Amino acid sequence: MFKPLTIAIGLRYTRAKRRNHFISFISVVSMIGLVLGVTALITVLSVMNGFERELRERILGMASHATIQAYDGSLRDWAELSRQVEAADPRVEAVAPYVAGEAMFSAFGNISGALVRGIDPDAERRVGRIGEHMVRGDLDALEAGAFRVVLGSELALELGVRVGDTVVLMAPQAAVTPAGVLPRMRRFEVAGLFEVGMYEFDRGTAFIQLDDARAVFQTGEGVTGLRLRLTDMMQAGMVSRDVARSLDGLFRVSDWTRQHANLFRAIQMEKVVMFIILSLIVAVAAFNIVSTLVMLVTDKQSDIAILRTLGLKPSGVMMVFIVQGVVIGTVGVLLGVIGGISLALNIDVVVPFVERVTGTEFLAADVYYISDLPSELRVEDVVRISGLAFGLTLLATLFPAWRAARTRPAEALRHE
Repeated sequence: MFKPLTIAIGLRYTRAKRRNHFISFISVVSMIGLVLGVTALITVLSVMNGFERELRERILGMASHATIQAYDGSLRDWAELSRQVEAADPRVEAVAPYVAGEAMFSAFGNISGALVRGIDPDAERRVGRIGEHMVRGDLDALEAGAFRVVLGSELALELGVRVGDTVVLMAPQAAVTPAGVLPRMRRFEVAGLFEVGMYEFDRGTAFIQLDDARAVFQTGEGVTGLRLRLTDMMQAGMVSRDVARSLDGLFRVSDWTRQHANLFRAIQMEKVVMFIILSLIVAVAAFNIVSTLVMLVTDKQSDIAILRTLGLKPSGVMMVFIVQGVVIGTVGVLLGVIGGISLALNIDVVVPFVERVTGTEFLAADVYYISDLPSELRVEDVVRISGLAFGLTLLATLFPAWRAARTRPAEALRHE
């Protein structure tokens, strides 16, 4: 079946000028469809991978890979626990304490709620990336006893404050005074502004120094919990379970995959749906090869009959037309892979060019925080897409090749 003769004839038919130009046109259309389908699949999945990466990095700029909290709400012996966690598992790169609480901020007659996180700036840099998102001021300005605060850019805009202004923090913990029970209030100087690029964090988060947070939220020597940075954040679920087993006592250990599970599950679902939808383009192009080969088999009836009378077996006839379909599919898939990889790697150049030509801004910076199309090309996506396209192409050649193998030489040559 796989003799060089059948391959040579199949390649010859592919190169030969056909009497019926419509068959050549359908072949070209099928090949172009494969190229466009494979290119679109690779590009779209790469862009969706890029968006997923951007969201993950922006979220993890604020959230942590994993956290450890006490069941009673206050982690007292946190320094010893930090050393124990770092020593117990080499996959834990760094540990940092934090104090978290909800509070109200007031300034210039404006008031807004926010999640306040007390941090040690040096320790925070080892587990988070908030320092990389500072747009005004510096995280080092958070000194113990100075009562300074770093606000999200949107929160600062809501309060109408800038660096150097004063805001009043009102904690839910009550203070007993001669005038009665009042909320605890403290003036803080705005020492900096950060912008992560996600409204949820930029609008509702503020940072103060760890000791100042203890004083405001009255946690004493304890902290709310520990933030962990891992060597591989994609193993956060497994590492957090191992860490929980290694600890003596009752602790609540969580990781970023649980905290933002719905978001990343939705992104994964969108990727699957987009893969299925765009795969239909490849399927349509691949099955156009069926019509091409069916018409070619009809056009080459006499040639097939002559080959059969010369001793070519039906399996050999099948191979001749399978070779043609495979050649069309291989060329289409290769060109599609080249086009998809080229477009995915240069999406940051192509999109601005299209915007300039059309005069349209796809992702307006004043509307979307991610104003550029990110792209992350993955080898496994390219292999999966090219394998799917080639498999559909090969499947599309089977029926026409089987039909050609059933040609009866006497009937085909009767009217020649």
